[in-house]
Amino acid sequence: MAMRFTNTGLLLVLLLAASSLATAVAAVQIVVGPSPIPDGEAAAAGDITVMNERLAFSMAVSSPAPYGVPRGAIVDVAPVVDGKPGRDRVVFADFIPNNWSAWPNTYQKVEVVERGPQQVIVQSTRDWGKVTIVSTYTLRAGSDRIEIRTTMTNGGDEALTGLASGQTLWPSAGYYFEVPGISGMNEGATTKALTDRATAYDEDWAITLHAPYLDYAGSNSKDLLQKHTLRAGESRSFDAWLQVSASGDLAPAVAAEIERKRLAAGSVQGAVATKDGKAVAKPVVVVTKQGVPYAWTLGRAGAYDLKLPAGTYELYATAPGHSQSKPIAVQVVPDSSVTTDFRDLEPPGQVEFVVTDRKSGQGLDARIAITQGQKPLVEYLGRSTFFTELERKGRYAVTMAPGRYGLRVTSGGVFLGPAADVTLDVSPGQPVQSKVALDRWFNPPAKGWYSADLHHHADQAEGVTPPEYVARSQLAAGLDLLFVSDHDSTANHAVLQRIADQRGVPFIPAMEISPSWGHFNAWPLHPQGQKLAIDTSTATIDEVLAEARRQGAIIVQSNHPFIPYGYFSSVANGVAPGGFNPAFDLLEINGDNAGDDPKVTHALWKLWDAGHRYYLSTGTDVHDVWNHESGAARLYAHIAGAPSAVSFANAAKAGHAYMTYGPLIEPGVMFGSELKVKAGARFVLPFQLESVTGLKQARLIGAGTVVATRDFNDAPLKARVEFALNASSRTWYAIEVEDTAGRRAYSNPIWIDVVNSPIARSTR
Repeated sequence: MAMRFTNTGLLLVLLLAASSLATAVAAVQIVVGPSPIPDGEAAAAGDITVMNERLAFSMAVSSPAPYGVPRGAIVDVAPVVDGKPGRDRVVFADFIPNNWSAWPNTYQKVEVVERGPQQVIVQSTRDWGKVTIVSTYTLRAGSDRIEIRTTMTNGGDEALTGLASGQTLWPSAGYYFEVPGISGMNEGATTKALTDRATAYDEDWAITLHAPYLDYAGSNSKDLLQKHTLRAGESRSFDAWLQVSASGDLAPAVAAEIERKRLAAGSVQGAVATKDGKAVAKPVVVVTKQGVPYAWTLGRAGAYDLKLPAGTYELYATAPGHSQSKPIAVQVVPDSSVTTDFRDLEPPGQVEFVVTDRKSGQGLDARIAITQGQKPLVEYLGRSTFFTELERKGRYAVTMAPGRYGLRVTSGGVFLGPAADVTLDVSPGQPVQSKVALDRWFNPPAKGWYSADLHHHADQAEGVTPPEYVARSQLAAGLDLLFVSDHDSTANHAVLQRIADQRGVPFIPAMEISPSWGHFNAWPLHPQGQKLAIDTSTATIDEVLAEARRQGAIIVQSNHPFIPYGYFSSVANGVAPGGFNPAFDLLEINGDNAGDDPKVTHALWKLWDAGHRYYLSTGTDVHDVWNHESGAARLYAHIAGAPSAVSFANAAKAGHAYMTYGPLIEPGVMFGSELKVKAGARFVLPFQLESVTGLKQARLIGAGTVVATRDFNDAPLKARVEFALNASSRTWYAIEVEDTAGRRAYSNPIWIDVVNSPIARSTR
């Protein structure tokens, strides 16, 4: 008999008495209640965990699922070793019906269809508008994979077109190996993909999502989707597998691929040693196909063995801190084995970086990125980006593979001074010191302008940056205040406050409240770090805003408002619970969605035309500081006196701010302020502009149109511009600045109050 769990009346039944989770058995078992997976998010009495001797996964039946999606999602996955589950490695692994669009949902239920011991089958049923979504999860005894079949059925009278549906894998730790052939593609068709899998991994675990229906990928291969239409009354099924391993070895994933596709295959094996003949203890052999990375395997004691589909490949060997071998072409023939040895690896060298201010000689917080030379594909073998230390300002020591490197060293990003490009030779077993002196050309705080990256994640949810590295990255970016806004969490506030206190900089504690129909940054919050008191899967906009204020927020900003699940998009599509509530403060220009910049600025122009005083915010939305740069989009706010979380928030709320990807602006009349002029009088708006790469153009915007343009043909680093204007009616003016690298800055408005003007002005 199927046992049912619903969100309205949970039937808490122990389906199988677990004798001891520490005892490995060749069977599948179910545990009802808080997940036994360490760090698991399924923490409620009605949640369920399914486990065999190789893996465990938990479903949020009573607990809320991340991002405000319906319950019934997989929220915990871990390998099992010696009968014990390891740490949770995912934040979310579930089926999405249309590429992270809002999820209008009214019910969900979870049924245990078969309860073991040879297999467990769990079924999750939800609605999405008029579509019913049924996902069936099967785990068999001895299996290393969860079998998933999801069926969408359109119960409405109209066809749904342009859907992008499929399974997701969002890790909460480690690294991500995107679908081979489309690495670096945020979203698009997978016509160049070599296969249909993506893997989250670290040295001691791997989770691979296999998706044979794949023809479209999103979120850098975390969403494996299919573009399709769902006609009225039509059903469509999607089969996928989540494969779990207790090692960061992709050989099991390749073997599973061979099995499920019934591919002809052979094997490659051999030895891995250094140039002086020493066997490499933990070699990694990387496989490329058609010139792009395809897979890798971990060897043991100087040897490796890997099964591959028949075909032509190139292989090279490496190891932690070691150089890469020369690549060797290999032809894999069905049902045969070929021996390929690598005997040219070199052991690591030691490097210390010392980064200073050229003028003062003082250490600078800095970001150091490899631009040429060895960048390990398997990321736990070594980073390609480094940050100077918190305790030893301007210094960083690291083990690096031998070879010649090109590195780019920055302090203050592209905002405060030029980068330094340096060359470094690393020799096996030898220490080397690289001294880098940087120029700081500009100093906004000296004029009262302070910067923060107002959308930044640490290591909660899908973020993978420990709070120490949030601080190191933001300080290296030259940001004046530290900031973190994890999804629905305040877990990192205390540690970042301690770091900020130690470094003598202010910290802004924030949270990204994340229902499925819009995300909202609330800041600064009460310092004690309260837990979220609303359920984002059911909360309305009124409840979201009330919770933000309860937590102490001076600012509520609508994040990426025009992406498919942004608040403004959801309001326009009629799926934001409660519709439009005007009680937010800022609209974000999101550095990760720069294509939406015109949508945000034009929306603000319309609001400003009506006299509504909503203002700009911005942030990078960085989750991984090693692969994305903190502060690449930042807000500069003008503060009279010492900067603090509260003074920065008040300045942003008053509009005394501008956002920038590079250029710096100092207005003669403060942004957000009101300039009173007599009707018919002539007045001037002056601006001082700066850019590390040189200025290209400035445009003055008034009443939603470009009213004046200044071109800088000689690309000056600094320039003063003045716009002479006539006072005819109440209006506003803002400035946009572009540098020679194409980076822009957008300002808040200067309000013009014309005495005796007949046009009324409204305020929010």
